[in-house]
Amino acid sequence: MNEDGKNRNGEAVTDGGSGSEPETALATARRQLERAASHADVDDGVVARLKHPTRVQQVSVPLRRDDGSLDVFTGFRAQHDDVRGPYKGGLRYHPEVTADECIGLSMWMTWKCAVMDLPFGGGKGGVAVDPKTLSDEERERLTRRFAEEIRNVVGPKKDVPAPDMGTGPQEMAWFMDAYSMQQGETTPGVVTGKPPVIGGSYGREEAPGRSVAIVTREAVDFYDWNIEDTTVAVQGFGSVGANAARLLDEWGAKVVAVSDVDGAIYDPDGLDTQDVEGHDERPGMVSGYDAPESLSNEELLELDVDVLIPAAIGNVITTENVDAISAEMVVEGANGPTTFAADAVLEERGIPVVPDILANAGGVTVSYFEWLQDINRRQWSLERVHEELEAEMLKAWNAVREHVEERDLTWRDAAYVVALSRIGGAKETRGLWP
Repeated sequence: MNEDGKNRNGEAVTDGGSGSEPETALATARRQLERAASHADVDDGVVARLKHPTRVQQVSVPLRRDDGSLDVFTGFRAQHDDVRGPYKGGLRYHPEVTADECIGLSMWMTWKCAVMDLPFGGGKGGVAVDPKTLSDEERERLTRRFAEEIRNVVGPKKDVPAPDMGTGPQEMAWFMDAYSMQQGETTPGVVTGKPPVIGGSYGREEAPGRSVAIVTREAVDFYDWNIEDTTVAVQGFGSVGANAARLLDEWGAKVVAVSDVDGAIYDPDGLDTQDVEGHDERPGMVSGYDAPESLSNEELLELDVDVLIPAAIGNVITTENVDAISAEMVVEGANGPTTFAADAVLEERGIPVVPDILANAGGVTVSYFEWLQDINRRQWSLERVHEELEAEMLKAWNAVREHVEERDLTWRDAAYVVALSRIGGAKETRGLWP
């Protein structure tokens, strides 16, 4: 599962509301940085540097098709900041991958790693291709060629990619193998999200959903709710949403609605989340499940529930539907599900939003565990991964919670302050050379 995500073209609605021109992920990330900077004691020069990536690599990726024809695709790797460690972030395959999208998403990865206090910076990349048009053999050839094209900018101590939209453990295995062949030695630490048989970590795929569940549990406790009386709606029953829903169900919450790309199902008495197969497990199973009521994805977002978890794609809560949001709290499972303008409306309405850079950070956290395992050539048990993830999530939650309580900040502002303070401190200590 991805370490980071966004909508399919990196767009977000501006403060102008309905009918406004959309802005890129990069523009949104910069606006969020400026807002966070107003709450954090960080030098203006540091903030100015953080508005720009260190570098962006654009490459051509030729692909020999199965029928013998040749196509050429465009690939990118954006590296935002590495003051705290190697760049870290996913590689996605999607037809609308752009340089600006990769830059914006790499910025979010910088904040996410800093919130979790991981020794990584932010990166993001991908190829502008529709993976559904590729055969398995074509996908392998594309991945191996892309690995070769960006080989000079990645590495265990430079930049460590991971799966993202349109990619998974198999692509990471091909990427690692291609890189290793050129290096002349097996280098499992060049990517994370690999299958465990070649150095991947147990618990990696379910980690983002698990962290969403942990953070939701802590937020429910923070507001003095009883988890057994808490109703939850989850948009997106893929890897993130399904794992979050099932864990919350196990802990006693009532998951009343879930959805996949085709639609949603609703049961006010609570769904058996173990019986509902996720979209990744069996596409179409969710919307085709025998439930008391079927809904659209848009209607799920407007259900009167205690917790809404948008865990599908970005930009689903916008100025066009934010007034209809009836949940008492939003926990962001996907990255960027709430636009900048909609977030302000939710704040005005007193609806807390626990941000993506904290809630779904389990993915990059277990990627860090995988990186450590690869360096030490020693694999952890699933039990240890779960224990370590729980500890790291609680540490990050408590750091953010302190700012919420002591400074009366929103959860998003508090998370950004934690991140920016750590990054700013590192930059000021290292200085600017020459």
